Amino acid sequence: MTKTRRQFTPEEKYSILQEAEREGTTEVARKYNLAHSVLSYWRKKYLAKGKDGLKASYKKVDPQLRALEEENERLKRLIAKQAIELEFKTELLKKSDAHYQKLRK
Repeated sequence: MTKTRRQFTPEEKYSILQEAEREGTTEVARKYNLAHSVLSYWRKKYLAKGKDGLKASYKKVDPQLRALEEENERLKRLIAKQAIELEFKTELLKKSDAHYQKLRK
């Protein structure tokens, strides 16, 4: 059985914090099955930034955008490999031309 992570909306977090102030942190922590550290973390975020602090701090990435970025990186690596191959071949041609020049003299 896999555990699913509970996700609270900012409004739910705010109401839980208000309830914790009225009834006490221990009671609310037991009621919602939360750790005291979670409640204190939410309180710290709320006091610092208000209700906006209770929103998720990570940026959600669109799956299509992620796929495009991965393809872009793959194409960049491919172009870099081709550039290295071209540079290597031109260096070889220069060396072989210099070698033939010495033989002709």
